[in-house]
Amino acid sequence: MANKTPAIGAAQFKLLERLCRAVAVSGDESEVRKIVLDEVKPHVDEVKVDALGNVLAAKHGRGAKRLRVMLDAHMDEVGFMLVAEDGEGLYQFKTIGGIDERSLPGKQVVIGKDHTLGVIGAKPIHLTTRDERKKSLSADSLRIDLGPSGKAKPGDRGTFAPNFQRNAASIMSKSIDDRIGVATLIELVKSAPSNIDLLAAFTVQEEIGLRGAKVAAQYFKPDLAIAIDSTPANDLPMQTDGENTFYNTQLGLGPAIYVANSSTIDDPRLVRYMRAVAEKNDIPYQLRQPGGGGTDAGAIQRAVAGVPVVSVSVPHRYTHTAMSIARIEDWKNTLALLHAALKGMSPEILKR
Repeated sequence: MANKTPAIGAAQFKLLERLCRAVAVSGDESEVRKIVLDEVKPHVDEVKVDALGNVLAAKHGRGAKRLRVMLDAHMDEVGFMLVAEDGEGLYQFKTIGGIDERSLPGKQVVIGKDHTLGVIGAKPIHLTTRDERKKSLSADSLRIDLGPSGKAKPGDRGTFAPNFQRNAASIMSKSIDDRIGVATLIELVKSAPSNIDLLAAFTVQEEIGLRGAKVAAQYFKPDLAIAIDSTPANDLPMQTDGENTFYNTQLGLGPAIYVANSSTIDDPRLVRYMRAVAEKNDIPYQLRQPGGGGTDAGAIQRAVAGVPVVSVSVPHRYTHTAMSIARIEDWKNTLALLHAALKGMSPEILKR
């Protein structure tokens, strides 16, 4: 079982749907954490939940000179926190994580442990003045409306209402970032190759500063690490003449291997290795365009005495909104690349 090549089938889609429908805003990842623990416990040699809420699981390999390989995927998602009640089920709120506040009006949300349904309200467009329409909307000018019977209190978290859909070649849902990475890491744990010690970190609070990953790396002290995430694809046609050359990644071209971003310069040895594995196994891949954004690799890289890192991501459109979209084939090829890379890992790849 350990060396069986993982695949994406009905069970994996069902798992991804459960993960995407869970509500786990940064700082309260308990719903996803429970799913992760249920899935990985039967397949690992040790597992713990640390003080921050990270799930840290280890599957030991066999033989001498095994690399300690940390795989990271973050459990949290962007969302909201209620900060004050205005009465009649109306609440002031603040955003958690990088949300474009212009996109919020009219979005359905769920709040609190009971997933109380609500909507983000704003003044109707035909009742606004010309000056108001020129101004950018902010969360301070919006309210979450739970209705008169809606029960919540300041401090409750919430996010966009669950909306998972599978449509032909695509997956559409909130929180694809990074539930698709969590689902991928769960499958890698279940099919961990025996040539390495696989150290799985399902981390918290990535969306507000890569916080859980640094703690996880301090605990594991890995030889190298791979951050598994979902990266924005800015690949829509340009609205003006000319070619879209700043697309970040593109849907349908396979997993995105990072070389550099705002938090990390990925280790060139690991970048070369991931590319070589993809080419040897005829797995399509793309290089994420350098610049902007970041993954947990940035925190892991600077932990302990320094850790060689690389990020591998599934591209998706419409990041941090109520509905993102990713291609199923990109997910399948990301899983295939990561598993093939783990099976071939040896200390040789870290030689300069």
